[in-house]
Amino acid sequence: MNKLELSIAVGNYDRMRPLIDGEVQIDGVDPVFMLHDPEEIFFRAFRHADFDITELSLSSFTVKTAAGNCPYVGVPVFPSRAFRHTSIYIRTDRGIETPADLRGKRIGVPEYQLTANVWARLFLEEDHGLKASDVTWLRGGYEQPGRVEKIDLDLPEGVHVENIPPGETLSGMLASGELDAVMGPRAPSCFDRGHPHVGYLYADPQQAASDWYRRTGIFPIMHLLGIRKTLVERHPWLPFSVYKAFEQSKALALAKLSDTAATKVTLPFVEDQLQAARKLMGDDFWSYGFAPNRHTLERFLAQHHAEGLSCRPLTPEVLFHPATLESFKI
Repeated sequence: MNKLELSIAVGNYDRMRPLIDGEVQIDGVDPVFMLHDPEEIFFRAFRHADFDITELSLSSFTVKTAAGNCPYVGVPVFPSRAFRHTSIYIRTDRGIETPADLRGKRIGVPEYQLTANVWARLFLEEDHGLKASDVTWLRGGYEQPGRVEKIDLDLPEGVHVENIPPGETLSGMLASGELDAVMGPRAPSCFDRGHPHVGYLYADPQQAASDWYRRTGIFPIMHLLGIRKTLVERHPWLPFSVYKAFEQSKALALAKLSDTAATKVTLPFVEDQLQAARKLMGDDFWSYGFAPNRHTLERFLAQHHAEGLSCRPLTPEVLFHPATLESFKI
């Protein structure tokens, strides 16, 4: 059998390197890897379905799957996960002492439906009583004007979302005081540059996230892997082959990370960070697969539908190809 030559668009993460470098092979596949930032991958995947196998925004994928028009079927590989207590940046001169103080404020978002923002709104509402209808959402690019919502939305009555003025950016408006806060997966550049009146919403976001994990057991999923549906129809063996290879690649990356005789990442005390993560979350702290992530997916899907982002409620099984819902054991 000739191997399938397939385009694979992912971020350049350590957990992908064994695949990219050829240490791990996908059965039956001759891959052509394209390494891009998430914004480019998601725009091209959801606007034009450019790639055969691709990293996808969990939120955008859920919107399209619920609507029945997603060109991809999911595989329970989660290239990106992150606690989003680090994703809310505020003006420190507006009397915002607690998350509840965001009520009535103007919050900038690069896109309303971004996965990071769904997770942030979940804990803001559950822990602090702040609802999406309690603030005004301003939408636009972090650093470049003209960013658009790549998915059409039909939001509930009372949720107010508007676009920022042409030529403006979220970072610029936060720095100038035209916004009270910004929420999203990247830090605005005014925060990175140390603006004197811009800071985190949570004084210690790592501690806040750790406490939340102890209460909920949730390590938020940001991205999943998708395979073009037309490919899977022709090659039903492909989803599990892809899942298996990405799992092997992650395992190899973690083994390398654990070898601190000569550290593999440019970060001091990486062994302490690794030990702390395992103490808090267990050895398999970045789990792939359906079963260990079912609870996290259920919580996300319930929040997503409650926000009016998905047009119908979904169960986690609906997101993934059936062949990837279970695995063999030896």
